[in-house]
Amino acid sequence: MNQHQQLIEEFYAGFATGNAKTMASCYHIDIVFEDPAFGKLEGQDVLDMWEMLIEKSKGNMKIEFSDVRADELSGSVKWVATYNFSKTNRNVVNVIRASFVFKDGLIIKHTDEFDFWKWSKQALGLPGYLLGWSGFMQQKVRQNALQSLRYYQSKKR
Repeated sequence: MNQHQQLIEEFYAGFATGNAKTMASCYHIDIVFEDPAFGKLEGQDVLDMWEMLIEKSKGNMKIEFSDVRADELSGSVKWVATYNFSKTNRNVVNVIRASFVFKDGLIIKHTDEFDFWKWSKQALGLPGYLLGWSGFMQQKVRQNALQSLRYYQSKKR
């Protein structure tokens, strides 16, 4: 196992145990994160997002990861998050493919990809089933996610 594979494993082991500080220690100061729910986040926003998600789960989130691959420049992992979506309390099993770019031995770019429609059907129920495929629903979810992050950050400071 090379150092970047170890770094990915450390990140997800931290996530699985609810340790946002361990996760943050794996990121470069100029981290850029992107996924279908939050869109593109940078720097402290990325760290705060993970911290918020861990806190909102109240210990009721299961994180599993496999197929860790990495070389000197990039890496990937398959991970699964099982949790209750906070807005609806509906059970979600989200299968995610993450890709990474490394700089100075740390993760500088982290991109999560998942089937948004499948996620929205689980998280939102009928509205997700009917509209989860649409750009409108994706934009609405992104607005709500960013609003939650900004509220979390305002309480933290």
